[in-house]
Amino acid sequence: MSKIEVPQLGESVTEATVGKWLKSKGDAVKKDEALVELETDKVAVEVYAQADGVLSSIAVEEGETVEVGALLGEIEDGGEASADDYDADEDAAPAEDDSADEDEDDSGDDDAEDDASGDDDGDGDGEIVEVEIPQMGESVAEGEIGDWLVGVGDSVKVDDPLVEVETDKAAVEVPSPVDGVIEEQVVSSGDAVEVGSVIAKIRKGASGGAKKAKKGKDDKSAKKDKKAEKKPEEKKDSGKAMPAAQRVISEHGLDPSKIEGTGKGGRITKSDAMAAIESADAQRSEEKAEKAKAKPAPRDLKDREERVPMTRLRRTIAKRLKAAQDNAAMLTTFNDVDMSAVMNMRSQYKDLFEKKHGVRLGFMSVFIKACVHALKEIPAVNAEIDGDDIIYKNYYDLGVAVGTPTGLVVPVVRDCDSKSMAEIEKTINDLGARARDNELKLDELQGGTFTLSNGGVYGSLLSTPILNPPQSGILGMHRIDQRPVAMDGKVEIRPMMYLALSYDHRIVDGKEAVTFLVRVKEQLEDPERLLLDL
Repeated sequence: MSKIEVPQLGESVTEATVGKWLKSKGDAVKKDEALVELETDKVAVEVYAQADGVLSSIAVEEGETVEVGALLGEIEDGGEASADDYDADEDAAPAEDDSADEDEDDSGDDDAEDDASGDDDGDGDGEIVEVEIPQMGESVAEGEIGDWLVGVGDSVKVDDPLVEVETDKAAVEVPSPVDGVIEEQVVSSGDAVEVGSVIAKIRKGASGGAKKAKKGKDDKSAKKDKKAEKKPEEKKDSGKAMPAAQRVISEHGLDPSKIEGTGKGGRITKSDAMAAIESADAQRSEEKAEKAKAKPAPRDLKDREERVPMTRLRRTIAKRLKAAQDNAAMLTTFNDVDMSAVMNMRSQYKDLFEKKHGVRLGFMSVFIKACVHALKEIPAVNAEIDGDDIIYKNYYDLGVAVGTPTGLVVPVVRDCDSKSMAEIEKTINDLGARARDNELKLDELQGGTFTLSNGGVYGSLLSTPILNPPQSGILGMHRIDQRPVAMDGKVEIRPMMYLALSYDHRIVDGKEAVTFLVRVKEQLEDPERLLLDL
């Protein structure tokens, strides 16, 4: 009898929700075959069979929450499933092909819609409309032309994005003001432009070639592209390889048609896929050994380096971070916090919270509320220096650092003192998603009074965050580790997190910085204090 247990799910992940059982009680299973999907806060994980046999029992049902090491079910070694189970399993496989066909049909409908939208019987002699650089936010006077999303001769509709303009703070898309055809591109990628500059000319009402796809900005277009990029081979073999084997095949770029399946009905198991990898590795080793025997060719130095210009956003990030080090008397103080109370509260109320508010309860809303409480007690951390004056802020607009493919941005959550935890979680989710899609507005990146940076999501144990000028404080959060700590005269294992507060010593004294961090620690270790305003 083999036990099916919840595996280790990654750093700081201690529990998961049973998403979907891929096998039913009484089904025959092969070693390394996927049995059940577990959903965590970060990713979905499949649990695989450790031996051949029959799924004899299921200990937890779909939707239940389980901890690492919990029993999910049991496999009776060497058992056999009934003929009905086998037929049901075989009948289930073609369903994936049917869904693929439906995707193709949907894709075809989308293409038809695209063709229909492109049929614009306009007047070729229409009015020429100039496209100008719009206002891009307070104190932003110029930008740099990025990628053109359309070409000369392309048809465009009102509000279709034409070009990306990179400013000091973000990339902004310039939309088309009218329906028509691109007559001329006045500027090229890399050119510097000012607000009000003419960058293109459109012949209003004319028709031309199909508009180029927006580069990764439109979710609907992205979905169509994914459907169009599906290869026939993937559809053909999607039912042949078991889920665990399919993942290995995809990760290593294997050709399923060249792998001999030993599973039920000739399906490819994970063992078959791993054997194919070993065979390919052995072949590559032989080829490498043969090449090593041959006389080594002179090293080609041409492609060892690649020089690319920094984007305007990356140049601005570098400039601002260096200025923060040069201009502020920056210092960092540290503390650690026991996350047991917050994790227990989240575990107890997360289902009710999500059911009522439609958003998951995360750690960030608790940290923001704790910081607001501490900022009210230590106002210097929420202030800034302007010349010879200190400006104390009586509002609490907290920035949340977000890593994106183009660089670090800090969208601002406004009025955190008056927002509920649910409102904060919804705002953070919205800002984070639009930051990664490069759809934030400039005013959403300006005016923060204090910043939080969570390096723990990337596995950081400890760091010294750099100030976000002109702010005088930034809180660095880190990963949660199970560590031994002394509690009431005995050693206990607790989920601990290091906190780091970097501050401008010109305006914040050491006593104030340490007190601020202690107040945050107190709120997190005893969340009831937030409700009682203690």
